Amino acid sequence: MSQSARIVPITSGLSRPPQSEPLLRVESLTKTFDRKGTRVIALDKFNLSVDDGEFVAIVGPSGCGKSTFLHMLGGFESVDGGTMSLNGRQVTKPGPDRGMLFQEYALYPWRTVLGNVIWPLEVQNIPQKERNEIADKFISLVGLTHFKNHYPNELSGGMKQRVALARLLALNPKILLMDEPFGALDAQNRELLQEELERIWDTSRKTVLFVTHDIDEAIYLADRIIVFTARPGRIKADIRIDLARPRAMEIKKSPAYTEYRNHIWDLLREEVLRAREEYAS
Repeated sequence: MSQSARIVPITSGLSRPPQSEPLLRVESLTKTFDRKGTRVIALDKFNLSVDDGEFVAIVGPSGCGKSTFLHMLGGFESVDGGTMSLNGRQVTKPGPDRGMLFQEYALYPWRTVLGNVIWPLEVQNIPQKERNEIADKFISLVGLTHFKNHYPNELSGGMKQRVALARLLALNPKILLMDEPFGALDAQNRELLQEELERIWDTSRKTVLFVTHDIDEAIYLADRIIVFTARPGRIKADIRIDLARPRAMEIKKSPAYTEYRNHIWDLLREEVLRAREEYAS
C-alpha cells in the first residue's frame, strides 16, 4: 500500500496521538444490552479522540455498535463504563453542544421550511429578528431559499434532509452527529447530498462524526475513517484520508481513491464475515 493511504495502528488509549487537547475524548467506553436473558456487549473499552474541525466517518458491519456509540454521545443511551468528554466537559445527557441528524427527517409537518429551521432558535429564546437572519443564512447555505415557505409534504426526500441539516447547523452545536443521514435516499439524491455536505463542511469546518455503511461515501467526505470490528465494537483501524479539498465527485475515479476503497473493504469484509458467523451460530 502506498503512502497516500496510511493506517494508524491502534496500540494505545487514543486512536492517534493528538497535537493538542482533542475536542472529543472517549476512554474505555463500554455498553451492554440484555437480550432475552443473554448479555450482549455492544462496545468494549472503546477509545477515540477527535480534534476540532475534523470530519470523521465510522464504518463497520451491522450490529457492531456504530449507531449505539453515536446515541451514547448524543446523550440518548446510558453508559455502562468509561467516559466521554466534549470540550473538556463530561457527557452525561443531551445538550445543545451536540446536534444529531438521523435517516428520518423528523420535520414538523405543520411548519414551513423556515419554521422548521427556526424552531431550535425559538427554544433558545433568541430574538425574532436574529433567529430569522440565522435561519435565512442556513436555508440559503443548503440551497432552499426559494422553498422556505413550503411545507415538508411539498418537498422531495433530499430536500427534506437538507432542511434537517439547515436546522442542525442553525443550532450551532460543537459537534454534528450524523447517523446514516442519506441511507434512505436513492443513489442519485445520495450523491447530490454528499456533494452538498462536502461544500457546507468546507464552509463551516464543523466537527462531524458520520456513521455510514457506504465506503465510497466515507472516503469522499471524511478526513479520517474509523473501521469498527464486529461486535463487541472496537477500533480495528484508524485511516487518514489524504485527498485534496474541496473534493469533487471526479476524485472517485483517481487511483488513490480506488486504493483507499479496496483497502478499507478488505478490512471491513473480515468483520462482516465474522458478524455473519456470530449471528448464524
